[in-house]
Amino acid sequence: MCKDQVFKEQIQKTADFKFGTAVANVFDDMVNRSVPFYGEIQRMMAELAGDYAAAGTDVYDLGCATGTTLIGMNTSIPEDIRFIGIDDAPEMLNKCQSKLEEAGFKRPFELRVADLNQQVEISNASVAVLCLTLQFIRPIKREKLLQSVFDGLNSGGALILVEKILAENSRFNRDFIEYYYNYKRRNHYSEMEISQKREALENILIPYKLSENIDLLRNTGFSNCEVFFKWYNFAGLIAVKQ
Repeated sequence: MCKDQVFKEQIQKTADFKFGTAVANVFDDMVNRSVPFYGEIQRMMAELAGDYAAAGTDVYDLGCATGTTLIGMNTSIPEDIRFIGIDDAPEMLNKCQSKLEEAGFKRPFELRVADLNQQVEISNASVAVLCLTLQFIRPIKREKLLQSVFDGLNSGGALILVEKILAENSRFNRDFIEYYYNYKRRNHYSEMEISQKREALENILIPYKLSENIDLLRNTGFSNCEVFFKWYNFAGLIAVKQ
């Protein structure tokens, strides 16, 4: 696993964060050092997906990045169920393809390049995953994406959603962000790295409150919704289509 040093050197003018080649090469290290309990979240998602994946359907990972979630679900879902990974960064999908091959994937799978801000085709799905993805979708497009997921899920199918979130109260929000930066410091990110990445993400990662995410899910038809993970300003939810 290559070490994340994307923001290690001083940048004169910080540009918006992009999931290009530089990030794809170090993404696994970046996400493991930047998302609290990332390994446990992956284990939980695989466990949940295993309970809802149904024979004769497809399992979608929307914003699949380098394929970590697909590999995790591979251990809990029968091999005759097809996986479909979607991402808008070809560099991420190239890395994903390599990792799936290295993992010895025997199941049918398909990787698609697509912008989730646009119309995305989802059909015959029993499970759909949005792991740290919805937060990067333009706010005005989020409900439309979730509606596409809901419409593409079969009855009894599940959406698994993991997001960086805002606290309901602004005072707690400030505290939680500081605790989160402490977490990154413990994982050996420097103050400059933390600052420069924050600036790069400022205009493209727009978190919602947990309550706002739940409202979005309910507005698109998911009447059954529950939190399965929470750590300060990160949360995981599962929503099931009746």
